[in-house]
Amino acid sequence: MSRSPAHPGPDAPLTQVELIFEKGRIEQWLRFGKPASELRLDQRRRVLGFAPGTVFAVNRWAANDYGTVLSRFEVLRAVSPGEASQTLPYLRPGAELLLATHGWPRVARVLQAIDAIEALGIEAGQVAPDYWRHLHNRLSAGHPAHPYTRMQHRAWLKRKALGR
Repeated sequence: MSRSPAHPGPDAPLTQVELIFEKGRIEQWLRFGKPASELRLDQRRRVLGFAPGTVFAVNRWAANDYGTVLSRFEVLRAVSPGEASQTLPYLRPGAELLLATHGWPRVARVLQAIDAIEALGIEAGQVAPDYWRHLHNRLSAGHPAHPYTRMQHRAWLKRKALGR
């Protein structure tokens, strides 16, 4: 029996995400997504593992004595071995990059979009990957994004059930 990315086998390799949290200096956290594993390295570092097909988001922020020096947000999909992927410093071996943005105004717009999706009762990790690409492209162009709708979500779930 072959396994789809949504239903990986028990031995499927995990995409590993290392997160660091030093209050007021380096703060990296998972905004949404369900890790299959978690390993706490020490008080400030942990490694999360995601099964192939899992969509998750990482918010990264850093500051120095003068204020914020980094504000980034990425939505990623864990991939199976052999699938195309993007590498990032905190990600092993890589993942499909669905959305990437930097700078607080854009990060805030992504967080507002996620809040609006969750207000519909939809788990952000289950949103159509095409929507995250749409949001990425609209942010990059400086245009407002279309809101994600229940109808769009139902259509995505039906396409996904058909394997498309």
